[in-house]
Amino acid sequence: MNNERNNNPGPGKEGGDKQSPKNNAWFALAIAIAVVVLIGTIFNQVSQSKYTKTTYSDFRAAWLAGNLDEVQIHPDRIIYMTKEEAAKDPKAQKAFFTGMPAGGDYLAMANELEAMGVVVDKQIVEDNSGILLVLYYAGMLMISFFMIRMLMKRMGNLDGGFGKSKAKVLMEKQTGVTFADVAGQDEAKESLKEIIDFLHNPQKYADIGAKLPKGALLVGSPGTGKTLIAKAVAGEADVPFFYITGSDFVEMFVGMGASRVRDLFQQASKVAPCIIFIDEIDAVGRSRDNRYGGNSEQEQTLNQLLSEIDGFDSTKGIVCLAATNRPEILDKALLRPGRFDRRIIVDRPNLQGRLDTLKVHTRKIKLAEDVDLNKIAQQTAGAVGADLANLVNEAALRAVRHGRQAVNQEDLLVSFETVIAGTEKKNTVLSDTEKRLVAYHEVGHALVSALEKRDMPVSKITIVPHTTGALGYTLYLPEEEKYLSSRDELLSELRGILGGRAAEQVVFSTMTNGASNDIQKATSLARHMVMLYGMSEELGLMATASVHNQYLEGSVQMDCSQETAAKVDAAVQKLLNQSLEDAKRVLTENRALLDEISEYLLLKETITGEELMNFVEKAQQKEAPAEETAAEDAE
Repeated sequence: MNNERNNNPGPGKEGGDKQSPKNNAWFALAIAIAVVVLIGTIFNQVSQSKYTKTTYSDFRAAWLAGNLDEVQIHPDRIIYMTKEEAAKDPKAQKAFFTGMPAGGDYLAMANELEAMGVVVDKQIVEDNSGILLVLYYAGMLMISFFMIRMLMKRMGNLDGGFGKSKAKVLMEKQTGVTFADVAGQDEAKESLKEIIDFLHNPQKYADIGAKLPKGALLVGSPGTGKTLIAKAVAGEADVPFFYITGSDFVEMFVGMGASRVRDLFQQASKVAPCIIFIDEIDAVGRSRDNRYGGNSEQEQTLNQLLSEIDGFDSTKGIVCLAATNRPEILDKALLRPGRFDRRIIVDRPNLQGRLDTLKVHTRKIKLAEDVDLNKIAQQTAGAVGADLANLVNEAALRAVRHGRQAVNQEDLLVSFETVIAGTEKKNTVLSDTEKRLVAYHEVGHALVSALEKRDMPVSKITIVPHTTGALGYTLYLPEEEKYLSSRDELLSELRGILGGRAAEQVVFSTMTNGASNDIQKATSLARHMVMLYGMSEELGLMATASVHNQYLEGSVQMDCSQETAAKVDAAVQKLLNQSLEDAKRVLTENRALLDEISEYLLLKETITGEELMNFVEKAQQKEAPAEETAAEDAE
């Protein structure tokens, strides 16, 4: 069970004047009393405003003249109506009130008035009005006190003031995560191990005159494990670990964020050496120019953070870690040397990294003997640690649903496909025409890719509809991890992507909306080839765009004139048209093979890459003797 150490600094000069909870409770009680008195006064004024004020002499004169129709006797006042007013229309009636004389006998007055035939409100006279009044004010006081106390607590004022830091303080091993739980990020771990070693043995660095950077920035895509690595630092370091998010600094009240920054570093300085981790620092460290917007509270908080980082002595052993997936919007002053000048990239894991990550996440999972994590790692190219953790969990849930005691290879494969394509829609029924279209479309993708001998052979073809909206899909399995692709390889990939549309045109002489996602992928790839990779014959090496939000969606924005943009569009269109024509040519030349595989897919609904390649190899074996015979005849 993880325990958090109390991170509230005690009263002292460093922490400033902090009000104790007891003093704040008295403050809340005083406010509640003032509120109740104000409410009571306003209520009394409102209630009396309905009546016309007179003197007690006027009330006594009407009493003696027998002119009273109805009287209400209160401890502090008398409300009455004369017979003239009672005879009027109810909307035009007017009541009067006057004060109760000191020492007045309520019961004697009531009895005498009743004897004269006047209607007297006995309930008020007979009840103990003083006690009711006290109870009323006491109840109002209690309600006001608790409401004000809850409001002050929500505003952060009961336990240390508005500017109290919200940082969680974790001690060694309390996170339950160590570097053994972080896989696929060896470079990041090495950089952080140096920081931990500095905190443990600062003298050996001081002896040689070295100074460790005050701050390190963890940068990577969502789900790559930035926060997990930070928790692992907490598990490895024998020093206090302060964890806070950037949004905890920013408040609606100007100056509160800066106060919390000061309070955080004051706490850290008292327990140094220690580590401060600010997650999602872009919430407070956003650039102060007008390009991304901003507000005075965010700027004050950032200024305070910069001054605090500059203010502490690095030899004391205070290290600031921060994490973000939007480094391009951070203020340049935050990244200059002496602040967060060391950037640690937490990238998507490679093949070995994914395999190690799968091993970490399956340590507590019961696996069947047929499980091959290498194959799962190959299929999950581009997946981050969070994706792999979700995949393993989904596989375990599927094994339980099917009543098994261990997770098998099928569970892992199906879970991966569920993540990318959703679950199967078993109730969706396609017409025969639509089913044939989908079958030829998917076989078009697979057959073009197989005949092009791409580095991503087909793993699976299915025409079963899924919840993501796909009526079928073709799954590729890379044989090896690749970081560079040639122009020919990218063109081959384009032809494979457009193989579905090519099959529709070759077989059915039509086009369907089922190729919309393919067209988007192909267009994106072609644009990257033209604008970023310099693979266009028309534009050559000129880069006409730049990538923004590299670690998020990685959007591309054009940086060129309108004339150049028109040339880019023409070059992209040329690539797409040529790739489509090449795919149609491949399928036309292999029409018999296309028909054979499609009919088999219609029968089975789902086939593997091995079954596909069996058809291709048989067709190639038939063509080889025919080519040899033709060559002999030519000789």
